Amino acid sequence: MDLPQGYINVVPEVRMASDNVKELTDENFESEVLKSEVPTLVDFWAVWCGPCKQIAPTVEALANEYKGRVKVAKMDVDHHQVVPQSYGVRSIPTLLIFKSGKVVEQLVGAMPRSKLEAALQKHL
Repeated sequence: MDLPQGYINVVPEVRMASDNVKELTDENFESEVLKSEVPTLVDFWAVWCGPCKQIAPTVEALANEYKGRVKVAKMDVDHHQVVPQSYGVRSIPTLLIFKSGKVVEQLVGAMPRSKLEAALQKHL
């Protein structure tokens, strides 16, 4: 993002993805999510968000457990704003499940693993 002269970006770029969790950008969203052959869970998050940090281990565990059957991805809303705005993401964490390029499930806020896993199971 280009900032006006004299401004500095005070939000550090932080990587919250691992080997089984894809890091999304506004640029790769279509190819990674909308054109995905498998259902995709997208976690919209920010580094300063406490509930986002709270569910991060659950998202990571599901990525490992469902590897090959579900794609799991995260999008930092501070660094990539076009996609979250286009899907009406107003609070974080917001988790959207996409299947065949369409949103089939939306979950907002920190939740127990059982709720997130049940949502995923419906779309396998």
